[in-house]
Amino acid sequence: MEIEMDDDFGTLKRINLREIWNNEYSAFTPWLADHIDELGKALGIELVLKQKEAPVGDFSLDILATDVGRNRLVIIENQLTATNHDHLGKILTYSSGFDASTIIWIAESIRDEHRQTLEWLNQKTDEDTEFFAVVIEVLKIDDSKPVFNFRPVVFPNEWRKATKKIPPGQTSEKMEMYRNYFQQLIDDLREKYNFTNARKGQPQSWYSFSSGIKGLIYGVSFALGGKVRVDTYIDLGEYDKNKALFDLLYEEKEKIEEKYDDDLV
Repeated sequence: MEIEMDDDFGTLKRINLREIWNNEYSAFTPWLADHIDELGKALGIELVLKQKEAPVGDFSLDILATDVGRNRLVIIENQLTATNHDHLGKILTYSSGFDASTIIWIAESIRDEHRQTLEWLNQKTDEDTEFFAVVIEVLKIDDSKPVFNFRPVVFPNEWRKATKKIPPGQTSEKMEMYRNYFQQLIDDLREKYNFTNARKGQPQSWYSFSSGIKGLIYGVSFALGGKVRVDTYIDLGEYDKNKALFDLLYEEKEKIEEKYDDDLV
């Protein structure tokens, strides 16, 4: 059965970023901070905002975030123009200043020399250090509403693989069992329930997930005796706020247990 199609297709247009965000500092960075989960989806990382304009000496990083699944600091530097040497120097300075494991550079376009530099860094740095370059683009079809798109153009070689080849002796059999367990868990949570952006299990006994609410993180971990524990971690930055939120949840303990169909500690 053939489907008849109209030959009059729409025209895809690329919109100048300045038409959407007139200022990088006051418009684009705050927008990016509010849509950090969408960036995470494009990279397969569970990103949570930590701080905007985070100070590093006399400079300030656009966005400091956390990869909650691996408990790693992430630095994000963004531009509304093509990449330049100034921002290349900044991301290296910020990487050192925060001792970050994941470095993300977002721009209107990535110059060839900067793409080659980041690919070289991915090859030469250790396996815990990751450099990403991402193009931000805004598109329209004819007179449709504009849509944004994060398009990764540089990422670690290891990030392309479904599994990671570990040299003999680098991880124990138990660590590999942890990795396999969490790989299956995050794949199910992502593909069946759209719960996480994470794509890679780690050889560790715990994994964390964003709740979508700042200061609240869901955790899964192996406790003593081989039991698996699921918890909600509260960190609003102040004891009184943490205690108030905990007390609020505790008041709903019976209702939560009824939904969970078991006792909670």
